[in-house]
Amino acid sequence: MSATAVSAYGNYLNLIALSLFSYEVTGTAFGVGALMATRLGSGFLAGLVAGALSARVTRRTVMICADVAQGIAMGVLALSAPRTPLWLLACAVVVLGAGNTFFSVALRSAVPVMVGQEARARANGLLVTARSSATVLGFASAAPVVAFGGYALAFTVNGVSFAVSAVALLALRPRTDGERDDVPAEAGSREGAASRSRTGSGWGGVAGLPAVLLGMILLRGVDALASASHNVALPVVAHDTAPSGPAVFMTQFWVAWAVGTVLAHQVLKRGKGGTAWGERAFAVGTCAMSLSFVAAFTGPPAWVLVAVAVSAGFADGCTEIVYTSRLQAAPDRQRSRLFGLSATAEQSGFALGTVAAAAALEASPALAVVGAFHGAAVCGALVLLLFTVGRRRIGRPKPPLGGRQGEGKDTHGTRTGRSSLPGA
Repeated sequence: MSATAVSAYGNYLNLIALSLFSYEVTGTAFGVGALMATRLGSGFLAGLVAGALSARVTRRTVMICADVAQGIAMGVLALSAPRTPLWLLACAVVVLGAGNTFFSVALRSAVPVMVGQEARARANGLLVTARSSATVLGFASAAPVVAFGGYALAFTVNGVSFAVSAVALLALRPRTDGERDDVPAEAGSREGAASRSRTGSGWGGVAGLPAVLLGMILLRGVDALASASHNVALPVVAHDTAPSGPAVFMTQFWVAWAVGTVLAHQVLKRGKGGTAWGERAFAVGTCAMSLSFVAAFTGPPAWVLVAVAVSAGFADGCTEIVYTSRLQAAPDRQRSRLFGLSATAEQSGFALGTVAAAAALEASPALAVVGAFHGAAVCGALVLLLFTVGRRRIGRPKPPLGGRQGEGKDTHGTRTGRSSLPGA
């Protein structure tokens, strides 16, 4: 967990540094956008093959190779930072995009094997907490690091973070792959049919995957599209609201958001636990998260903005833990495939949202753009919610003939299951 947090910190530090460096190399905003699209595109393609790759080699091997490749890319950029050619920067961006997706898919798929199915929600909560802390620290330290040592130092720090993660995986040698599926082979036909009935594969599952899980992945992609809108619009609002200190405005917002995600982990681990929540909780959490982000762009007072950011972070953390834990409940062989599809949906949604939101902000205010994008996420969540409610009603057993549900008759014709006392 600690090594993953260090690697995540380097990623978020590099997110700022690489964007600024891309502008310095290309000299145009279009060039920065093209490199970002290249990075997201390589992540999209990696998501398509990540599941198949994890079936051929161990997940631990995938994570180590992804760390090593990204570390080498950062080392090359650090050495050539004063005069990096565009083609070399583009190659590094491709490696970073694909490597991040491969690592993420392998790690999320391996969590149930590493810690056990019962502890997976707690582990996911710790990963969310680490990611949130890394987001704040990476964003906050990017400017000082670049100012002190230039882009070479920022790239070196990121490369070292990848090395720390790879060394930890080599030294600790965690078990990342199950020897067989979670359902025993001799019970596969009976329990597999029951599982398909519960998850709704009969409602149109694609390529052997349950329809309800595909619906969750699709909603995750729509949520990524919506999230791109507030990520693009927030710097604009920060400059308009606090022209003397936009960086401070954004730091306060993301710190409050991170606090909310940490609270989500604390609440879920003390309540029913992430493994006890399912599709409906994910849909409701997505609605709450979208509504909170929209409220943040209505121009509230500072203390209300902080409260709204905490609310958005809390909902974001809950949905992340619930969503990841739900997909991890799938059999081991299916898990990598699900997370590969999820990574593809998230990458494509965020890429499309970034381009569309940036174009929309040229003609419309931030509130209208964020409201429209997150409105699509709310609609998608409501569709998933209605689907799961309808599926549960259809799957509910019918009452037995000759009496209401829960009632029966004994051999003498006397009703059982209810008291015969007056008024009962």
